[in-house]
Amino acid sequence: MEASKVIARVRMMRFLHPRSSGLPAVRQIGPRVYLHPPQERDWRQWTDLRAASRSFLEPWEPTWTRDALARSVYRERLRRTRQEWHDDTGYAFHVFRRKGDVLLGGVTLSHVRRGVAQAADLGYWIGQPHARRGYMTESLRCVMAFAFDELRLHRLEAACLPNNEASKGLLRKLGFREEGYAVKYLRINGVWHDHLLFAILSEEVVKAP
Repeated sequence: MEASKVIARVRMMRFLHPRSSGLPAVRQIGPRVYLHPPQERDWRQWTDLRAASRSFLEPWEPTWTRDALARSVYRERLRRTRQEWHDDTGYAFHVFRRKGDVLLGGVTLSHVRRGVAQAADLGYWIGQPHARRGYMTESLRCVMAFAFDELRLHRLEAACLPNNEASKGLLRKLGFREEGYAVKYLRINGVWHDHLLFAILSEEVVKAP
C-alpha cells in the first residue's frame, strides 16, 4: 500500500493520548501488519524470534547481555516503555503479521524532543525469517504516519552503519535523505562505529489529498 493510503488509514485510528496512564490497545494499521506496544503476553514470541535471529541481528545492535532474552529483562523493557509513553519521550511497537498474529520485529520512536525541535529518532529490527519481504517498509510507513499525524512531530532521524545496505535502501525508499557522516557515533556489538545520518520532515512525506 502506498504511503498516502497508509496515512489515511492511520488518521482513522483512535490512539490514546501520549500522556494517558495506560497504553493503547492493538490497532491494525497496514494491509499485512499491525503494530502495538509490547505486552507481557508477547514475551515468548519475542524471545524465540530474537534467539533464532541472533547472528542476523548482532552485527547491527548494541552488545547482547548474557540475560538479554530473559523474562525479567523483558518485563523491565515493558516498564520503561510504559514510562516513556506516559512521559511523551519514546514510543515502542512490536510488529505483527496480521495473518496468524506472527511477531515480525519491532519499531521505536526514541529521544522525542519537543519545544523548538519536535523530532525523534527512528529505530527498527526484523527477525531473519521475515527479512526482505517488505514488512518493515510497510511498518515504517505506518510509524511515520503516527509520528507526524498523531504526535505532530516535524522531523524523524535515523542512523545506520555505512555497510548496512539493506537499511540504507529502506530509508531511501521511504524518502529519507542522507544528511551526514558521524564518526564513532554509536557503540554497536561492543565497538564504536561510524554511522550515516538520515532524516525526513513531515512536509516531505507524500500525503493523501
